[in-house]
Amino acid sequence: MTARPRRRRETDVPPLRPEAPETRHRTRMVPRGRSEALQRIGLRTAWWHDLYHEMNTISWGRFLLIAVAIYLVANVIFAGLYLLQPGAIGSARPGDFGDAFFFSVQTMATIGYGKLTPDTVYANLLVTVQTVFAMLLLALTTGMMFARFSRPTARVLFTRNAVIGRYNGAPVLSFRMANERKNQILQAEVTLSVLRTEPLLEGGTMRRFYEMKLLRSRTPIFGLTFLVLHPIDEDSPLFGKTPQAMAAEEVEFVILVTGIDATVSQPIHARYSYSYEDLLWNHRFVDIFGYTENGEAALDMRKFHQTVPLSAARAPAAADAETDSA
Repeated sequence: MTARPRRRRETDVPPLRPEAPETRHRTRMVPRGRSEALQRIGLRTAWWHDLYHEMNTISWGRFLLIAVAIYLVANVIFAGLYLLQPGAIGSARPGDFGDAFFFSVQTMATIGYGKLTPDTVYANLLVTVQTVFAMLLLALTTGMMFARFSRPTARVLFTRNAVIGRYNGAPVLSFRMANERKNQILQAEVTLSVLRTEPLLEGGTMRRFYEMKLLRSRTPIFGLTFLVLHPIDEDSPLFGKTPQAMAAEEVEFVILVTGIDATVSQPIHARYSYSYEDLLWNHRFVDIFGYTENGEAALDMRKFHQTVPLSAARAPAAADAETDSA
């Protein structure tokens, strides 16, 4: 007889090592996938203790799959309960699970075709219990669906890379954002912070946030694109940093965008991050503003992520940045 595998406990997890191994997964404060998310070991809070939050954060595919699974499982359970008493369902074939299941579906959905009916006190009591359960399930599912549909979200597109180049002769860190919707984000505000690992005098290290000054952090209307610029001067946490120094400190740039959706008049936010590996040095973004053959102003979003080395690009003019930040 095969032994049943023992359930893994917290004590079975080996202790964390303070130093990073040679091969490891990259983690981000704003993960772009599951492999970049920070693991939490030792938390005892079960997922059902915060079910509303869980149902709002999972994908639509998983949400619909869970809802359908709960519906089917509930009907299977009630079908089995109806079969416990022979003859509980009128006009049903004796012991037929299919008839019991479809009678349960009709009861759950209050369809009531009339062919299958509860014929005993036990069946009527069970129908009462199932009807109450169906009302609660329908109310919860409808509420969750409405909450997911009505939740305001932002669709802000960020460039795949941030660049370190020059703006009006001074070194800057820059990245570009675009509103993917055809509406506008009012009173948009951008916050840029750098997260890096620093050694402590007492030994060990600590991850610390530093807010980064921007040449322009707010715009009254964010409808097209927004070029974000951070001057690398003596007050900048990046002053004097090299690619090797940023790699040693595991630098990560965290961006938070907030504003008001002009369509639903509700606050929205978006977040993104760049690691030191996402930086392009001595580059600048390609201009995407231009005109069509008919003389109409347009943005060429096909070039949104494109960059060029500074040696191959003309010096960016102030007019370009202002136009690109409409």
